[in-house]
Amino acid sequence: MTYERMTAASTAEALRIAEEVLSSRLPMTKSAGDHHSIKLTGGDGTVKITAHRHGVATVVHAASDQLRTSRLDMDVQYYMTMLPYQPNEKRGAGTALPGGLSRA
Repeated sequence: MTYERMTAASTAEALRIAEEVLSSRLPMTKSAGDHHSIKLTGGDGTVKITAHRHGVATVVHAASDQLRTSRLDMDVQYYMTMLPYQPNEKRGAGTALPGGLSRA
């Protein structure tokens, strides 16, 4: 499945967050990467995250080799929610709001 999101995060930050979030939630390791992409592989499948800056926003694209209902795709969708929409917006997992989202 593929997913796309606009974010205020830089290209490097979006890729760093992808590796951090997905590696902490699933047994995945970085198998490839460059300045605009990262590929993570594990027992649950493979996902490639690409990020490109367009003006003040970064377009993040994620493509996995699994179905939307897979554990990998659920965590890719979770990762996408962790990306800030606006500058200086902080997002992270919390317990105060439904779904574990919290704006710290």
